[in-house]
Amino acid sequence: MARKKKNQLDLFEGGGPLPPVQDASLSEEAQRRYLHYALSVVTSRALPDVRDGLKPVQRRILYSMDHELHVRWDSKYMKCARIVGDVIGKFHPHGDTAIYDALARMAQDFTLRAQLVDGRGNFGSPDGDAPAAMRYTEARLSKLAGELLRELGQRTVAFRPNYDGTQFEPVVLPARFPNLLVNGSQGIAVGMATSIPPHNLSEVVDAAIALIDEPDMTLAKVLKHVKGPDFPTGGQLLSSRSEINAVYATGQGSLRLRGEWKVEESKRSGPIIVVTAIPYAIERRTIVEQIAEVIVGRKLPVLLDVRDESTAECRIVLEIKRGADPQLVMAYLVKHTPLQTNVQVNLTCLVPTDVPELAAPRRLTLLEMLRQFLDFRMVVVTKRLEFELEQLRKRIHILEGFATIFDALDETIRIIRKSKGRADAGEKLMKRFELDGEQTDAILELRLYKLAQLEIQAILEELAEKKTEAKRIEALLKSKTARWKLIRAELLELKGEYQDKRRTKIVGEVVEPAFEAEDFIVEEDAMVVLTHQGWIKRQQRVKDVSTTRVREGDQVLEIVAGSTRAALALFSSLGACYVCRIDDVPQTTGYGDPVQKMFKLDDRERIVAMLTFDPRRLDVPAPTEGATDPEPPFCVAVTRKGMTMRFSLRPHREPSTRSGRKYMRLRQGDETVFVAPVDGNENIACATVKGHALICPVEEAALLSGPGLGVKLIKLAADDSVLGAAVLHDEDDSLVVARESGTKFEVSTRKYEVVSRAGKGHPLFRSKSKKDELTRVVLAEPTLPGTVEAPED
Repeated sequence: MARKKKNQLDLFEGGGPLPPVQDASLSEEAQRRYLHYALSVVTSRALPDVRDGLKPVQRRILYSMDHELHVRWDSKYMKCARIVGDVIGKFHPHGDTAIYDALARMAQDFTLRAQLVDGRGNFGSPDGDAPAAMRYTEARLSKLAGELLRELGQRTVAFRPNYDGTQFEPVVLPARFPNLLVNGSQGIAVGMATSIPPHNLSEVVDAAIALIDEPDMTLAKVLKHVKGPDFPTGGQLLSSRSEINAVYATGQGSLRLRGEWKVEESKRSGPIIVVTAIPYAIERRTIVEQIAEVIVGRKLPVLLDVRDESTAECRIVLEIKRGADPQLVMAYLVKHTPLQTNVQVNLTCLVPTDVPELAAPRRLTLLEMLRQFLDFRMVVVTKRLEFELEQLRKRIHILEGFATIFDALDETIRIIRKSKGRADAGEKLMKRFELDGEQTDAILELRLYKLAQLEIQAILEELAEKKTEAKRIEALLKSKTARWKLIRAELLELKGEYQDKRRTKIVGEVVEPAFEAEDFIVEEDAMVVLTHQGWIKRQQRVKDVSTTRVREGDQVLEIVAGSTRAALALFSSLGACYVCRIDDVPQTTGYGDPVQKMFKLDDRERIVAMLTFDPRRLDVPAPTEGATDPEPPFCVAVTRKGMTMRFSLRPHREPSTRSGRKYMRLRQGDETVFVAPVDGNENIACATVKGHALICPVEEAALLSGPGLGVKLIKLAADDSVLGAAVLHDEDDSLVVARESGTKFEVSTRKYEVVSRAGKGHPLFRSKSKKDELTRVVLAEPTLPGTVEAPED
């Protein structure tokens, strides 16, 4: 018999008919679903609860380890894979990686100020190494984690069904200490984030006790106890007291954190600097690598070597030259490596609402966080006392039944012996001694040895003790003041057991030693070689230009000399000036490096000129404060489309970024072909591709205070362009251009008259064909700068 094929369009996953189709607005549906997603991320993933300081995944891990697996601090370790599997199967149906990462983080002594998981195996390192696979590691709860879970079975907190409704999980753990402040938290939700730094447990508990003693305490008084964050990796907090106060008063801000170091004497290499602490959440490997980059790049010549000798404690060794100032070395490294960072603080967390199972996000102040914890602690202690009193009353009720029959023990035995069974004996005892069902059942289940004289006496003593304890708890429940005293005593007890010393030192504002980049550069004279194809290198000296190593097909464009501390300016064809120190140019006898390796040049951008700002060659003072007019020294620039301008070099005296600084604006398709320094008394000559030349005074080139288009130097035909230019200081100077055939033409004041700018210029040759063009500027071989001498007074 053929089976009837079901129509997949008429049935849905449950086997029933499809629900009716409803029209809906796409924007409204997207908004509604995104809000649901955002709410889920905020409340169920990213933000911690102010009461126990845990995110849902952390809370589920601790609850599963305690309630389901019983791997407490005094039990055997258990494989992390088994713990993760139990959490996934019962409470947190997400990826195992997320759960294991959260478990490993709670076991890292460099992440949490007070570990909640006692791990055995590789759980990662401050170098950024990941934990070993969960099948290799083992874990159990730490003793301190027990303080978060101890009161869980006493109806102190609400429970809710797990994801499939087969079990229940706590909404929050009944924490006995302010875990959120002690261990901090990091998280990014939707539209909000949290960044709570860790603190010292003793300080936080002292602040909570002080707030119990003085409920109206101000934040200023609380901060006498909480000095500031206390990071597990130590370090020094450089923020001032007012900055720290502002962060805790507003719930957000930034704090400056720096590593620690000391100077030691080494018999082999002299003084060494030892970094003993690094900033929180910075990988030690990153710091070592960045210090190594400083050494390789010779940015700090007095720094010779870096070694990571860390074991359980941080120990990064820096070797420096004898006579070098360690304070200056560290001042440089603090500025250029992550040895000093800004720690962002955002005290956003979930706070309880009127609905026990719901919490809402809110940014709190330090005072509000402590108050929220203490209010929660009062609720937990009250519920715990009510639970204990209920259990005591149940036990007292049973013990009173025992005491009743002990006064007529022989009669009780006779009644039981003459009874027809358990039910009959129970009814007779209840009727004879006015007992209830619970008391009667306890009596009937009493073992015979309990009827001995000593056992009877022990039961009567227990009854008296229970009654006394019940009266004490009743008194506590009647007095809120008494309960606050109990909470205070419990906090003091907890502090006495788990307190430790502060690791992060509160230094406050410090005066860093002043230093300039030049302080770390070995001052010596050098020569810089630039080629036409844009390769650059630094050499101690150049004896012969013709023997200088360049790539095949390339040739030397320019050679300058100066101190390694002097600035070097490179002018590009797109109107940008790139400035570095001569020391930054790679030192080599090879080809050198492309300029693009040092600066961020466009694909069609090339270097057309190079200058050194060594005072012995070209002195470029700092700009005068308040000056509006351009100040000498000046440079002149000429573009392919016949524009020219003069500009001051003073804005370019300091090293630039990789993107450089603009010295000239260019029209679409134009480029700079010539840049040279001038004093205003020279002439400038230019030649065009179609064979026209013009000489005019340099002073006619517009002197601009900022990047501009300039003015017209020579009037060009539609198909013409400027081939090159030169500054003519006297009659001996000239601009030489040539055809493809090799015919040369000289442009100088000996041959041509000096005219005003913006003219057509003088023809260099009679054109026999429209194809007659000049193809190149004939450049003389660059002359060696020679020795660099001090300027004359």
